[in-house]
Amino acid sequence: MNGRNVYLITFRSVTYAQRGERLLNRAGERCSLKRTPRWMEEQGCGYSLRLQTDNIERAVTLLRGEQLPMRKVYLRREDGSLEEITL
Repeated sequence: MNGRNVYLITFRSVTYAQRGERLLNRAGERCSLKRTPRWMEEQGCGYSLRLQTDNIERAVTLLRGEQLPMRKVYLRREDGSLEEITL
């Protein structure tokens, strides 16, 4: 995994997630749009961006700069679990 962390950035709507995907990919932050795991949907998060990066702060700053309403940011741990992080 070349030393980069894997993150999930969740969104309520597919439209915001698609806009975020285009923005981040244009900025060189490779990401992919995914349906969120079922347990996360209960929290109102239907779509997420999977992002492998060593600079999650940059990605979040780009999304906020375009006023894209993110829900939460999660770090995927080595054991596969997700940890919510605050930025």
